[in-house]
Amino acid sequence: MIKFYNTLSRQLEDFKPIDKTQVRLYTCGPTVYNFAHIGNLRTYIFEDLLRRVLEYNGYQVKHVMNVTDVGHLVGDGDEGEDKIDVGARREGKSPLEIAKFYEQRFFSDLKDLNIEMPGKVVRATEAIPSQIEIIKILEQKGYTYRDESAIYFDTSKLPDYGKLSGQKLSDKQTGARGDVVVDLKKKNPADFALWFFLAGRYKNHILHWPSPWGEGFPGWHIECSAISRQELGQPFDIHTGGEDHIGTHHPNEMAQSEAAFGVPLANLWMHGRFLQINDNKMAKSAGTFITLNDVKDKGFSPLDYRYLCLTAHYRSQLNFTWEGMLFAHNTSEKLFDFIRDVKPGKEGAAEYEKEFLEAINDDLNIPQALAVVWKLVDDNKIAKEIKIASILKFDKVLGFNLDNPPKETSPTEEASALLGQRQQARDAKDFAKSDELRKRIEELGYEVMDTAEGQKVKKKINI
Repeated sequence: MIKFYNTLSRQLEDFKPIDKTQVRLYTCGPTVYNFAHIGNLRTYIFEDLLRRVLEYNGYQVKHVMNVTDVGHLVGDGDEGEDKIDVGARREGKSPLEIAKFYEQRFFSDLKDLNIEMPGKVVRATEAIPSQIEIIKILEQKGYTYRDESAIYFDTSKLPDYGKLSGQKLSDKQTGARGDVVVDLKKKNPADFALWFFLAGRYKNHILHWPSPWGEGFPGWHIECSAISRQELGQPFDIHTGGEDHIGTHHPNEMAQSEAAFGVPLANLWMHGRFLQINDNKMAKSAGTFITLNDVKDKGFSPLDYRYLCLTAHYRSQLNFTWEGMLFAHNTSEKLFDFIRDVKPGKEGAAEYEKEFLEAINDDLNIPQALAVVWKLVDDNKIAKEIKIASILKFDKVLGFNLDNPPKETSPTEEASALLGQRQQARDAKDFAKSDELRKRIEELGYEVMDTAEGQKVKKKINI
């Protein structure tokens, strides 16, 4: 039996999908106005592990993700502009160009991290009619009010608003993350915009559509309610996101969907914890905004970062350091070296496969699953081909691409020439010259290793 922690009930629950063979999964996607940082990407690794575990258990997964390309406003410290508009002005491009560019970069990051693509991706701008329909229903049922700026959802009409976070409506403060616009005319600080009019600060908003209430654009929260219902029905099985969604975005989704249709939006809510940088929250202002390209520029593989993320449970904070990345790199290299050039057996190690399954089905206990892998590697009683058969099976969950390990580093022509000279110096026992040549090779970006089979090089990590 699979057990998952449900943020809504605050306890571990036996997982029982609505359909016996299929799981309907919705994951909140990116707002495509800038590069994703590695903290964002940790959430998508967690969601990838969730999907892989469900598939490992034999379920078909219908996985849908949104892309926010309109309506997500900036935080409390500015004028509350649309993030896509801000990005467009920052780079002198159109909102469409900004959204397309950063969406492509996001999906490139997913590919580098070996994250499986969702079965369907829907952009907010592709689901405007579905969003308008839900707002019309909410209006008919008396859950909305309006001023000259927007149509708002009245959170006071729901006695259990905030049940996901456990925060009472009276505790909500104006300007908290996700309050789509800070507006003193709102009846309650937690009320949120469903539809913005082309008026006031938004009169020149570049993206807008016709609606029963006039030209405008949707608020951030309504897109996920509309897209998930449109593609997965309501209720569906699992809704996921980062822990930053627990306070506002997901409660607002839940509120508008349940108010409109009278049934839960999703049966299970799962959230990944933040990535910390040197024990602090990642932030551009603090100079701790690290992208996957930054990781690669240091000489690491994106799969080194994936390995690092798998060393911590998804509901535990993970502290990122470059030293931690080096540990992940060296450890994953050992795993690739163990797998490389050995043909797997027809059968695996049954007792280890049972232990691995128990770990992943215990609320995605991937750190424990990794421990099972290394225990198997170190078990001298089991033949290597049997070990590899099981490890390749485990990799369907871990996602390291172990069946296609990276080739050993091929040095450049210049580095190869220096390696030849260094071997001659070593043969002549001229160790001073050998050390000098090693430094020159390292300056070219390679680390030299002296092995029983001779000199080998690998890409140098620069931390």
